Amino acid sequence: MPITVQQLLQILPNAGQVAGVFVPVLNAAMSRYQIIGLKRVAAFIAQVGHESSQLMHLVESLSYSADALRKTWPSRFDMELASATARKPEQIANIAYGNRMGNSTPGDGWKYRGRGLIQITGKNNYRACGEALGLDLIAQPELLEKPQHACMSAAWFWATNGLNTLADAGKFEAITQRINGGQNGSADRQALYARALKVLA
Repeated sequence: MPITVQQLLQILPNAGQVAGVFVPVLNAAMSRYQIIGLKRVAAFIAQVGHESSQLMHLVESLSYSADALRKTWPSRFDMELASATARKPEQIANIAYGNRMGNSTPGDGWKYRGRGLIQITGKNNYRACGEALGLDLIAQPELLEKPQHACMSAAWFWATNGLNTLADAGKFEAITQRINGGQNGSADRQALYARALKVLA
């Protein structure tokens, strides 16, 4: 059951003109990774819709205030560091993501920050995703900002993390947990999910 432009816009009205660009590549990605049937498609569209601000952002901005830094990464940013780096995305990325997820070289945190519809983050994840999609994402991480690769990487992440099974069981919060590591934005995700179920039914 491929999704239409009209359906996508009913679920993600802010997508506007990019909806037409995304529909064919979303359908191709969902088909390749068995994201089929009402429950899977609705959960997938809701989650990628939230993660990408309704398809408007394919790369993590990281322009955090000091307060937001302390809330998001309490173990990485103390009061002083948060104040010193607030609204400096490159420095924030290198502190938040440095020396983990395979990021071993200075600058890797920024180079391998979240990209695609489900924010693939960290050199290890870029490598695994690139191998699955036949792309050299280590040399060209920005490929995940192109709509077809943004969709395919999200569907790859979805399938690799067993999210079809959770979607079939209606375990939407567990999907959020696996994508986000917490329940950030859960009200928006739930609202998009409810709308997607209604539109696609």
